[in-house]
Amino acid sequence: MRHKISITGLRVFAHHGVFDFERQNGQDFFIDASVWIDGDSAVFADDLSKTAHYGDLAKGLVEQTKAEPVDLLETLAQRLLDYCLNFSGGIVQKAKVTVHKPSAPMPFEFADVSVTVKAKRG
Repeated sequence: MRHKISITGLRVFAHHGVFDFERQNGQDFFIDASVWIDGDSAVFADDLSKTAHYGDLAKGLVEQTKAEPVDLLETLAQRLLDYCLNFSGGIVQKAKVTVHKPSAPMPFEFADVSVTVKAKRG
């Protein structure tokens, strides 16, 4: 049976963006990530090592978001998606990541800007 594990609204202060002031000052990014695994072995054995540990997943997403700055949200979202697909020794079958940038530099009133990417393993 396929199980979905989700993290929603993971806040990470980072320095991504096209403009110099975004790179210098930084801002909050919010990450939503879902991974799908075959969860039967974890459920029946009640064994954390057979699932995608959401605490470790969150830690890795934070580290990946704080890593080398990029210009585009699309690039950051793809980096995080690749991390999810390779997380926990390849146990993840499918992943979806949304990166939110609610303080994007636009002269308009808005609630959020985001990019979503998703993929399946092989």
